[in-house]
Amino acid sequence: MADVVEFELITPAKLLLAEPVEMVVIPGSEGDFGVLPGHAPLISAVRPGTVDIYRGGKVGGRIFVAGGFAEVSPDGCVLLAEEAVAVADIDRPRTEQRLDAARQSLDGAEAGSEEAKTAERRLKVAEAMLAAVEGAAKGREIR
Repeated sequence: MADVVEFELITPAKLLLAEPVEMVVIPGSEGDFGVLPGHAPLISAVRPGTVDIYRGGKVGGRIFVAGGFAEVSPDGCVLLAEEAVAVADIDRPRTEQRLDAARQSLDGAEAGSEEAKTAERRLKVAEAMLAAVEGAAKGREIR
């Protein structure tokens, strides 16, 4: 068994990351899960949150994902993300504007409509993104 996991993070626009890592922790729809070498195969939906990438025995990178799917095999993990950005690169004022816009869209949508469901999804993503920024500012992650 290898001592690394081949991790790929792919967005609709590009291959964002492809490298061997010690471990990756992914915000799964049923809870966070860590992927180590030799992990059992699985496929999971991914909720908005932060992916922690371990290198050298510690978190070496944090990337916010807006959701997607992860496929895990004993040798690797591929995360197909709807949107992804390094937590350090998130612009807080822009994120707050995104949150306000999502709230306004939800307030203006008819309950139960497709427009309301889309607005709720945008609101969850913006809230998770803001939590990632706040967690990074405090030196810890909020999930």
